[in-house]
Amino acid sequence: MPTARIIETDRKTTQSGRAKAGKWTLEFESGRAQAHDPLTGWVGNADTRTQVRLAFESKDAAIAYCQQHGFDYHVVPAPPVKLKLQAYADNFR
Repeated sequence: MPTARIIETDRKTTQSGRAKAGKWTLEFESGRAQAHDPLTGWVGNADTRTQVRLAFESKDAAIAYCQQHGFDYHVVPAPPVKLKLQAYADNFR
């Protein structure tokens, strides 16, 4: 059975708003080791499930999808956002 990783989309550092925060993405983990291609020098494998990414509005919807299709899963929450509040005048102290 494939293992799925449910990841919470975190706010990018260049964003000040929360428009796309709170979304969840389901990715499949590769069950095979990656092999080195001697002709091109690229690394990859024949498992195409790692290329699939599904977007969900909530964590519960992603978990329900995994349970419905019989996938093993684990949830990766977004790291907490640390705000560094400072004034412009602090640059000159």
